[in-house]
Amino acid sequence: MQHSMPPLSALRAFEATARLGSVTSAADELSVTHGAISRQLKSLDEHFGVPLFAKAGRGLILTPYGEQLQSGLSEAFTKLRDSCATLKRDVEETPFTLACPGSLLARWLIPRLDRLHRELPELKLKVVVSETEKPGIQSDASATLAFSEPPWPEKLEVFELMAEHICAVVSPQLATHIDSNKPETLFSNTLLYTASRPQAWPQWANAQGLELAQLEEALSKGQGFDHLYYLMEAAVAGLGIAIAPRLLVEDDLKSGRLIAPWGSIETPARLCLWLPSQTDSRRSEPLAEWLKRELGDGVLNPEIT
Repeated sequence: MQHSMPPLSALRAFEATARLGSVTSAADELSVTHGAISRQLKSLDEHFGVPLFAKAGRGLILTPYGEQLQSGLSEAFTKLRDSCATLKRDVEETPFTLACPGSLLARWLIPRLDRLHRELPELKLKVVVSETEKPGIQSDASATLAFSEPPWPEKLEVFELMAEHICAVVSPQLATHIDSNKPETLFSNTLLYTASRPQAWPQWANAQGLELAQLEEALSKGQGFDHLYYLMEAAVAGLGIAIAPRLLVEDDLKSGRLIAPWGSIETPARLCLWLPSQTDSRRSEPLAEWLKRELGDGVLNPEIT
């Protein structure tokens, strides 16, 4: 015959009272009132149908029934506390692995990694390159940092960090052949693109009022790259006009390695931090807040060309 278990809260109250020898001390340890402990102990007496404590002066002593219950509970709660402490220690010592596309990693995150480690040392951050440019959570990652357009994948917690702005960029040498007042002059140059963001050029061209048929013809004669990082290096080398997130070329624009003759446009995409819904918020939320601060410190200025 299977007997029902009493509530765990009542067993905790009993174990603490028996171990500490005082209802008051048990109440202090468990952060509850004296009355709450007394009610839990009374519920145990009623559950078992026998008294577990007896009065001895102003204190309490265990009855033989109470001693029998304590003998098993003491060992059980010790193992439970040890298991919880071990799990908490293991979780805190496990690195928080952030997956990030190589271009975003190289051009934005790496220059800030040292500061991130200093300001969030408890995170024990480990960074890996994303297996794909598309956002999601790969098997070896605690979170993913990436640009993407909604709708977001299901069963993921998403921190939206910033809107994406894209711009067409060229080297200073190539810029001498371009009229910043006439976006259509780009068609007389080689267009550079990446397969991971096929919508970028059409989005930009549409915002500039350019004919998409003319754009498609120019792209058919252009140069494609597997990764955005290589695309940017090709633009710096003067091989053509590239399209890229403003965030990833901001340093190049400031240094003069690249120029954005026609400014930037906002796209539907967002830079997001993606996490499994069960991720420990004590680690993920500080990272999300840190990223927001870094992205919102005034570095981006769409008017800079």
